[in-house]
Amino acid sequence: MNLLRNSVQLIGHLGKDPEMTKLDNGKRIARVSLATNENYGEKGKDAQPQWHNLVAWDGKAEFMSQYLKKGQEIAIQGRLSHRSYEAKDGTTKYITEIIVNEVLPFSKKDA
Repeated sequence: MNLLRNSVQLIGHLGKDPEMTKLDNGKRIARVSLATNENYGEKGKDAQPQWHNLVAWDGKAEFMSQYLKKGQEIAIQGRLSHRSYEAKDGTTKYITEIIVNEVLPFSKKDA
């Protein structure tokens, strides 16, 4: 039952190419947005895209930055993470991200 705690599984399309950064400590981090759709009413009408911020570390970051492209459909499994920071205007901003544990590309987007 512990495997179900703080577990997220999503299937969606990438909103942009993953952006990988190498940190000063040598770790690599990739960030990308994932769109999922919820349909209400008639099929194909009133689709409401939901955007999710994905974060991957080290090997997963490398994989995502090399092999995934904007528009590609993927499945991910991960966990929710919440953080906050103070913006330049002094307000507190809150961010919810999904830390990716597993990623599965469904199709390859032609370049």
